[in-house]
Amino acid sequence: MLTSLVNMKLGETGIVRDIHGGSGAAERIQNMGIRIGKKIKKEGPDFGRGPQTIMVGHFRVAIGFGMASKIMVEIERK
Repeated sequence: MLTSLVNMKLGETGIVRDIHGGSGAAERIQNMGIRIGKKIKKEGPDFGRGPQTIMVGHFRVAIGFGMASKIMVEIERK
């Protein structure tokens, strides 16, 4: 199932499949280590429009709600 990062539930993992938006936004997102094909895990929060915290590899990254909504993720099912 493909969804945006902001719609992921707390603790869910997935693979980044697409990054929407212009080249500037995509470049900023990729500079944080969030690239197509990377596995990510949502750490928080599970509410509201605040910053989204994710794990990318061994790094914790906080990304604003607007940028997070541009990241399309295929959620891994258990």
